[in-house]
Amino acid sequence: MIKHVRPLLRGSTYSGALFAYCGALASLPMLPVAMLPALVWPSAPYGVQLVLTLLLWAALIGAAGPARITRRVLIVSARRLLRVPLPDPVPAPAPAADRWRTPAWLLLHVALGWTGALVSGLLLLAGLTLPLGAEAGLSLSGRTVRVVGGWQSWALALGCVLLAATACVVVTNALRWSAPKLLGPSPAEQLALAAERELALAERNRLAHELHDSIGHTLTATTIQAAVAGEVLSADPVAARAALRSIEESARAALEDLDYVLGVLREQESETAPTRTLADLPELLGRLRHAGAVVEPELSGELTQVQGTLSRAAYRILQEALTNALRHGAGGPIEVRVAAAADCLELTVVNRTGEGTSAGTGKGTGRGAFPTSGHGLPGLAERVRLLHGEIEVGPAGPRHWRLAVRLPVRLSA
Repeated sequence: MIKHVRPLLRGSTYSGALFAYCGALASLPMLPVAMLPALVWPSAPYGVQLVLTLLLWAALIGAAGPARITRRVLIVSARRLLRVPLPDPVPAPAPAADRWRTPAWLLLHVALGWTGALVSGLLLLAGLTLPLGAEAGLSLSGRTVRVVGGWQSWALALGCVLLAATACVVVTNALRWSAPKLLGPSPAEQLALAAERELALAERNRLAHELHDSIGHTLTATTIQAAVAGEVLSADPVAARAALRSIEESARAALEDLDYVLGVLREQESETAPTRTLADLPELLGRLRHAGAVVEPELSGELTQVQGTLSRAAYRILQEALTNALRHGAGGPIEVRVAAAADCLELTVVNRTGEGTSAGTGKGTGRGAFPTSGHGLPGLAERVRLLHGEIEVGPAGPRHWRLAVRLPVRLSA
């Protein structure tokens, strides 16, 4: 019993009914235009005039449906007044097969609004006037029942008020049931929304990779450089100043990357993204040397011929591999091999590991015992996969860790 009474006591029931009544009122300015055929053809039978008027009125109401602003207003209103969780409409035009949905909602909205307004209005009027001495009569099968004053009029008035409230419940529930079906996204729009979310997620993942590769490398290098500078500050001021200059250069480059990423996340018009390519590899190796690492590069082929996406991706792969070597390596030389051929680009980084240490996985105690997020190698693998390349990561003997990447030049250039 209480379950059936609850909808009568909810404010959302009457806000939904108000929404329906507003739709009925909004259709009134179109009624004089819809009555023009009846005025032009006064000799037509009354039924024909009524049908023509209703058909033209419905056509005028439905004509407002295809406008994007109409659907947007209806969705916002339905969310607030009907409490229906509807997503924002897709910015792209709706497919031709789905353009009937908003006009159908408008026609249903107006029809329910007029029906609910007339029924609940008459019942409420009867409920308010019966206790004041109004006479009510009901004829059924030749028998007439009349109510004039007394407790019967009060009981009938209460029944009329409850029926008016019930009419509001019916109208609101009908609108709530039809709103997701007619105002909600169609299957085609759901696919468009899913594609839009996928693009946004891919962009966020790309920015996350950029931050991980750039900021992670910079923080690792500057932490080691600061420790080196502190150790040699008194004994070798020249080496300490060199380490501090390297820290400054690394921080400046990281700030450029950070400003770009934050601009994209804030949806501002950001400047051109800072590009690091294989041409910047000597600077990257120099920062590692300032951090106290011994780097043994072996560069072959025409690296300047590697351009565009491939060159930028190769730089980021080497940066992440060298960062892992600094974090989890056990000292000793870091071998860096870059070989550019006509059909492929090969990148190899080999570093020493301590006993029980797994560089790249973050397990064990490498130099400085740096914490790790565990996203470095999966990010590298994803980057290589998108470039149609191959990656091999794992131990190279009992004391070394090797990362090797092979990227095809034709598919990426």
